[in-house]
Amino acid sequence: MSELITNILTTFTGGHSWIIYVLIFLVIFIETGVVILPFLPGDSVLFLVGGLAAVPANNLNVFVLFFSLSIAAIIGDFLNFEIGKRFGDTIPKHPKLQKVLTPARMEDAHNFFEKWGNFAIFIKRFAPFIRTFVPFIAGSSQMTFRKFAWFNVLGGVCWVAIGVFAGFFFGNIPAVQEHFELIMIGIIIVSLLPVGIVALKNKFNKKDAA
Repeated sequence: MSELITNILTTFTGGHSWIIYVLIFLVIFIETGVVILPFLPGDSVLFLVGGLAAVPANNLNVFVLFFSLSIAAIIGDFLNFEIGKRFGDTIPKHPKLQKVLTPARMEDAHNFFEKWGNFAIFIKRFAPFIRTFVPFIAGSSQMTFRKFAWFNVLGGVCWVAIGVFAGFFFGNIPAVQEHFELIMIGIIIVSLLPVGIVALKNKFNKKDAA
């Protein structure tokens, strides 16, 4: 998926840069806003477009990317929250949707939300898959909109800023370009660290309880 998006982006840089703004806005919005599509490569896409913006010939403005994608991430989570609030009891039970919203994934997201409380809305931004499910669960658990909004805006801005500006400042360094795939793997590993920490804590807590 990420390789396909990379090819599309490099095709439309230059004279059709507006297409990239629209495309990446939709990718980030859908990944955060549609609970059944958690597999879109948000982290790597943010890093990639940041790197493309560092090349003058691509006609991409890093600040336009930052502001537009922050909005996409924020309103995407608001949509996800509302979906969870209105359909939180019915969607996970749908036979076809259970292939994506598996009981294991939903349980992981529930545990993540219960462990970190309101702060989960912020740190889940850096955890692939989890970041799509947590707003849905927050909505279904009747979390107040005001609390959700604060952590949603803060998390969305920080997530986009880190991804886009990291790509802008480091994405075109020769050593980074030569090891781009390894960098992407590193970003994913770092993104999963909060989830790993929670899993280890839960494991040790169960041992202690036993």
